[in-house]
Amino acid sequence: MIGLISATAAGAAARDRLAAAWPDRTRVYDGPVGDAVRRAFAECEQLVCFLATGAVVRLLAPLLDDKASDPGVVCVDEAGRFAVSLVGGHGGGANELARAVGGLLGAEPVVTTATDAVGIPGLDTLGLPVEGDVAGVTRALLDGEPVVLDAEVAWPLPPLPFADRDGSQDGDRGAYTVRVTDRAVGPGAHEVLLRPPTLVVGVGASKGAPAAEVLDVIEGALREAGLSGACVAELATVDAKADEPGILAAASRLGVPVVTYSAEELAAVEVPNPSDAPLAAVGTPSVAEAAALVGGGELLVPKRKSERPDGRPAMATCAVVRRPGRGRLAVVGLGPGARDLLTPRAKAELARAAVLVGLDQYVDQIRDLLRPGTRILESGLGAEEERARTAVAEARKGRAVALIGSGDAGVYAMASPALAEASDDIDVVGVPGVTAALAAAALLGAPLGHDHVSISLSDLHTPWEVIERRVRAAAEADIVVTFYNPRSRGRDWQLPKALAILAEHREPSTPVGVVRNASRPDGSSRVTTLAGLDPATVDMMTVVTVGNTATRTIAGRMVTPRGYRWQEETQ
Repeated sequence: MIGLISATAAGAAARDRLAAAWPDRTRVYDGPVGDAVRRAFAECEQLVCFLATGAVVRLLAPLLDDKASDPGVVCVDEAGRFAVSLVGGHGGGANELARAVGGLLGAEPVVTTATDAVGIPGLDTLGLPVEGDVAGVTRALLDGEPVVLDAEVAWPLPPLPFADRDGSQDGDRGAYTVRVTDRAVGPGAHEVLLRPPTLVVGVGASKGAPAAEVLDVIEGALREAGLSGACVAELATVDAKADEPGILAAASRLGVPVVTYSAEELAAVEVPNPSDAPLAAVGTPSVAEAAALVGGGELLVPKRKSERPDGRPAMATCAVVRRPGRGRLAVVGLGPGARDLLTPRAKAELARAAVLVGLDQYVDQIRDLLRPGTRILESGLGAEEERARTAVAEARKGRAVALIGSGDAGVYAMASPALAEASDDIDVVGVPGVTAALAAAALLGAPLGHDHVSISLSDLHTPWEVIERRVRAAAEADIVVTFYNPRSRGRDWQLPKALAILAEHREPSTPVGVVRNASRPDGSSRVTTLAGLDPATVDMMTVVTVGNTATRTIAGRMVTPRGYRWQEETQ
């Protein structure tokens, strides 16, 4: 919950705007300001104070205890110009809150945390449990001192300026180290441990098994195998045990979810220690081992039974599997080129990527948005399939990868070859972008107001016979057509041929839009006609949109009517 505190009418107006935007996340605290701040500080995870920062500092000073547990506090000035992250920038989420508040109120977010200021993710903001000398290692990263990444288990991390991204077990580990591990070890001097959720614990339990017994067998298995409980991702079991109180209570104590599978799914998993008992009870020869292994991974602890001091039969079993982090491939559309048409989601994925793969000219467009430490793999025109293979291969190494393309990555771009190369061993995220056709349409007017189709005239990957058949079908169906890749120096006859096909079904006066480098500083756009278009004025940086029989030019703009009845009645 976010507590909202104000002292003036202007502050209250801004406060109420925030409360209206986030009705389920906010609570307004009225009354004397000092009392309101104290109550909100005790009851909320975050605060937004519409007060001067000096006043808030004085009010908070006696309340502050530990940055790991104190609420994040944001101050917004009387004029609503700035949203200042004051306390708990990372631990309390005040930095992100300042950005969110700024976005809603039109205020400039002010974040002074050192890592945010230079574009380096904080080690305590990676979404993983962290131990050790966070301040010292972070300071070394900021100062440019060598910090070694020791990745004992693969896990996709955002870019950080490590001296060695792959880590090393030999020789000099460096004065500062970030170790990614699921082993139960303590941090050394000048070392940070990141605890990824790599461990899956399969659990079997008899009806009524005590929670203490279930928890004891799990913790004992982890302890004897030298594994950290902070790295347990989930407890897995058969769906017949989905409501078993002992399993649910153990999961609650460990702070992890319970994932269940059908007996049929578990019976299909090959395990080293099958048993007749679970087969008779729930229909599968293994619960603990099979549930842990169903998603793949390395069996670290085979099935073990709980021990009861009274010598009665065990009521719980467990097995532990290491499931390395899946690599993540984000296929990102950069839009038509203008920075303000690059989506916020695309910017976030670029900042998240530890490895960026793309065409060199596209990389140049967004190089300034990448964080320090991002590894860039760029190549020239014609290497699309190689870029797709490279991006997938990097993701399979457990890395966070962004593969970029212009427009929307799924439209004549990189998503298709990348997804054809990828399999279910990595996570793939598509990030949509504004296409050249849409950017051109916005400049031309409303040419795509009804049914429309995009056709590439490049015959490098598609035989011309197929392209011609598609153009003819669009012409006969009276659909608005946008031509991509219309003409190049070595390929100058396809556009005239396509226009001739359309002219068999449309009047010479049919409006045609010609847009080059849509949205870019050197861009241009014009509206002509099917008879008036000179193909020699078109190149590969151009999109050509040909209207249908209903498209009109109105005040110099292309308009394809949607066909609303009220429009017909007024014409």
